[in-house]
Amino acid sequence: MSDIVVERRGEVEWIRLNRPERMNAYDADMAEALIHAVNEAADAGVIVLTGEGRAFCAGGYLADLSDPDPAALRKMFYGSLQVYDALRMSPRPVIAAVNGSAAGGGNELVVACDMAIAAESATFGQTGVRVGSAPVLGGSNFLAMSVGEKRAKEIAFMCRRYPAGEALEMGLVNAVVPDDRLEEEVTRWADELLRMSPRYLEIAKINSNVWWNQCRDNYLSGLGMLVQAIGSADMIEGATAFMEKRAPRFEGRARKDST
Repeated sequence: MSDIVVERRGEVEWIRLNRPERMNAYDADMAEALIHAVNEAADAGVIVLTGEGRAFCAGGYLADLSDPDPAALRKMFYGSLQVYDALRMSPRPVIAAVNGSAAGGGNELVVACDMAIAAESATFGQTGVRVGSAPVLGGSNFLAMSVGEKRAKEIAFMCRRYPAGEALEMGLVNAVVPDDRLEEEVTRWADELLRMSPRYLEIAKINSNVWWNQCRDNYLSGLGMLVQAIGSADMIEGATAFMEKRAPRFEGRARKDST
């Protein structure tokens, strides 16, 4: 099975995450394949990113956190930033067609795309601090540009799930449509973009990255902290609890000396 399925529909490149058995969660190899697909789509007019099955993307593959290989995790963490950078630096507009759950790094994937159209059944939210990680690549910083600082902190800290309608109200997506109309609506938006000047769309897109670029040092700082925390008790407990579908029992909080 290919991790990434690419389909050219006229001048629109559809890139589909294709690991439905794990809700399209990505590992380092899948991240590399996605970067390659985005870069190869530079000759398209519009890029659409979507998922196979019932999920858009569940972020990084959490099984790797419960028994961490530091070198492999480092590669995945920094590979995630390279994925988001590829989306941001592509000369073509990128539309997220959110067909289902966008969780953790999958929610940050939506944040990194230029625009997002969601199916009514789609849900959004971060998972990091619940599973032994933190959303340092958009969820704890750049997301505030879309939804405001207080709401962004709520999303990053509380790890709640937000239905598509609420995501639209807070500014996380551009439109919400019935599930069976998602591809039709995304195609309509793509066709409208195709009527624009590709040269000046590229200028407008790259110039719009001003706040993303301002945050980039913060992304690297956050990644450095995540790498230093690989193998921590909270990481292992959070990921293990997630895989075992139980509440985590974190011990990372400082406790007052009882003496």
